[in-house]
Amino acid sequence: MSQQPSPPRTAIVLFNLGGPDRPEAIGPFLKNLFTDPAILRVPFFVRPFLARWIARARRAPATANYAYLGGKSPLLPLTERQAAALERQIPDPVRVFIAMRYWHPFSDQTAREVAAWKPDRVLLLPLYPQFSTTTTASSLTAWREAAARAGLAAPVTTLCCWPDDSGYIAATTALVRKTIAEARARFAPRTPLRLLFSAHGLPEVIIAGGDPYQAQVEGTANAIVAALDEPDLDWLVCYQSRATPQKWLEPSTEAEIARAGRDGVALVITPIAFVSDHSETLVELDIEYAEVAKKHNVPGYFRVPAQNDDPGFIAALAALARGALARGPGLCSHMGGRVCADIHSGCPFGDRS
Repeated sequence: MSQQPSPPRTAIVLFNLGGPDRPEAIGPFLKNLFTDPAILRVPFFVRPFLARWIARARRAPATANYAYLGGKSPLLPLTERQAAALERQIPDPVRVFIAMRYWHPFSDQTAREVAAWKPDRVLLLPLYPQFSTTTTASSLTAWREAAARAGLAAPVTTLCCWPDDSGYIAATTALVRKTIAEARARFAPRTPLRLLFSAHGLPEVIIAGGDPYQAQVEGTANAIVAALDEPDLDWLVCYQSRATPQKWLEPSTEAEIARAGRDGVALVITPIAFVSDHSETLVELDIEYAEVAKKHNVPGYFRVPAQNDDPGFIAALAALARGALARGPGLCSHMGGRVCADIHSGCPFGDRS
């Protein structure tokens, strides 16, 4: 009787931006962020000087923000929880690794760990539902370079984006629906309600250059609203976290909060482009924008939780991973490769891995 072949050893690599793990790391983290050519799009000979200037200018406010969080970002511990939960959902032998873009563990460290584990196949899974050259593309570029240095040669499947995945939409919709119900229990029917989808902003010039991020964010929001099935729901997409003097995507979240005060509507705000809590949810949304809402007399301000290790979200992530692995090595296996090939004209990953 023939022996059944052993199941392949599968390494899944989760990508995220990372964050400082102590107050002394805030400056180097910011320097790494703004030195990235995908973030600061200026001539290469100018970038190091400008990056240092921006990092110095932002260090004080960033330090104040992280002070609310104990002097460090919660992003790595939360991503570790996501990794552990995902690992439990995928049949053995599997191991989930984490590679951060701007602070430890960097791609070089993780690539060496993956190579030492000797997987038969690798799945690259960015924790950015919507593709952007500033996030997904930058992380994948860093990984490809690190994997080459580590001599990692296992077949690779790359799942570049999942903005309209049914499981992700269902899990996120459940969190939004619960928060809307909490808001209505407190304010309805005497106070109207508005749903804001708040995404990290980008300079408009990046979108004009072909980056699909804005279109995918808006697509995700539309899919969630459709799933909520409330035809009269008042909602819109807005953008937060402006970081440079350029013209950024509008409307801004802060401006929409002020408008809600003028309109006398309570707000439910959901961080649509984030699947883990970090300073932009725990400080910017929960503290700074809550103060803006209070200043402008917004009658109610509610924030939808980030997905973190929510069971529904982890189940969706596991289904995405299983589907990508079943389709085999290649790029953007979600939607059969159509996303990068046909939509992301500027995607730097047009070759098959």
